[in-house]
Amino acid sequence: MAKVVLKNISKNFGKKEILKDINLEINDGEFIVLVGASGCGKSTLLRMIAGLEVPTDGEIYIEDKLVNNVQPKDRDIAMVFQNYALYPHLSVKDNIALGLKVRGTAKCEIQRRVTRAVEILKLEEYLNAKPKELSGGQRQRVALARAIVREPKVFLMDEPLSNLDAKLRSEMRSEIKKLHNKLKTTFIYVTHDQTEALTMGDRIVVLNNGVIQQIDTPHNIYNHPNNVFVATFMGANPMNIARAEIKNGIMVMGNISLSLNSLPVVIKDKESILVGVRPEDVVVEGNPLYPFNLIKFSAKVNFEENLGAYKNVYFKVGDCEFCSTVNSQIPLDSEVKFSINPRDLHFFDVETKEPLYRVSNFSI
Repeated sequence: MAKVVLKNISKNFGKKEILKDINLEINDGEFIVLVGASGCGKSTLLRMIAGLEVPTDGEIYIEDKLVNNVQPKDRDIAMVFQNYALYPHLSVKDNIALGLKVRGTAKCEIQRRVTRAVEILKLEEYLNAKPKELSGGQRQRVALARAIVREPKVFLMDEPLSNLDAKLRSEMRSEIKKLHNKLKTTFIYVTHDQTEALTMGDRIVVLNNGVIQQIDTPHNIYNHPNNVFVATFMGANPMNIARAEIKNGIMVMGNISLSLNSLPVVIKDKESILVGVRPEDVVVEGNPLYPFNLIKFSAKVNFEENLGAYKNVYFKVGDCEFCSTVNSQIPLDSEVKFSINPRDLHFFDVETKEPLYRVSNFSI
C-alpha cells in the first residue's frame, strides 16, 4: 500500500492546458474516484501517476518518493485499462502470469500469486480458455487478476467498466469494491459515470475543464456540492436549478414563492439567486414524509421517463424545466400538485455559482 501525493500538477499539450494546478493527497489504502465529463483531464491525471505522461509542472509522490523521473515499471503500480489489453493467443493463465515471467519471478512464486488471484476473482474454470472465449465481464476479471499478481502498492483503473452492459457494470462495481476490501491497497479509479463514483469511492474528486471542483465523501458531494457544476453533474438525475428573484421580502421562482423570513440571512441582501432542489425532493403533495411547512405549487407534466420502480416527470417552473422522481401514476399533460420541503433547497450565488450557505446549517 502507498500514499500518493500530487503537488501543483499542470499539463499542457502544445498550447492547450489540460490540467491546472492540481493538488491532491490520496491516503494509504484509500479508494478514490476521479470523475468528470469527457475531456476534463481525469485520464491524463491517471496516466501521469502511472508515468505514461509527464507533468508540465508539479510533483508526484508515491510513498513519499518523488517519481516524476521514475519509469512506469519502477513505480510499483498496476494499471487496468478500458479495453482489457489481453493477449489473444495466450490462455487466461498465461495472460495473468506473463508480467511476472517477464520480470523473472520464480516459478513457485508465480504459481502462488496466480492461484491467489484466480481464487479471488473466481476464474478457476477459465484458466485454459483464450480471451475470445470469454464474456466482457470475464475478460475484465482476467485483467484485474493480471494486476493483482503484481501485488502493487497502487492500483490504477481507467474506466474499466465502460465496455460492459448495464447488468455487468453493476456486478463488476461490486466485485471491484470487494476486491479493494480484501486487498486493502490504494485504488485510484477513473470514470465518467456518476453512479460508479458515488457507489465505489471512499472519496470522490470532481474535475471540470482540468480544475478540481470538489474533493469529498460521496455523501457530501451529493448533499453539499461546492458549486452548481457539482450539483448538476453528480447524481443519476441532475439537481434542478432555476434563477429566483427576491422582491418585497419574497423569493419568487416561477409560480413558487417563499418568504424571506424563512431564508438564511445571507440571502436577504440578494436581488437574484440560483435555487436548486434534487428531483427526489420534489414530491407529489400529500406525501406523509413532509406534513408541514411545505412549499406548494402546481405544474403541468409535459414529459415522463418510466424507469420501472419509479418515474421521472418533467414540468416547467418559470422558464426552467424541472424533474421530479415519483412512484405514482401521473397522466401526461395533467396538472399536478407538488410539494418541496424548504430544508431541501440549495441556494447558489448567481455570479460565483457557489453556495450561499450550507444546507446542514439551514433549519426551518
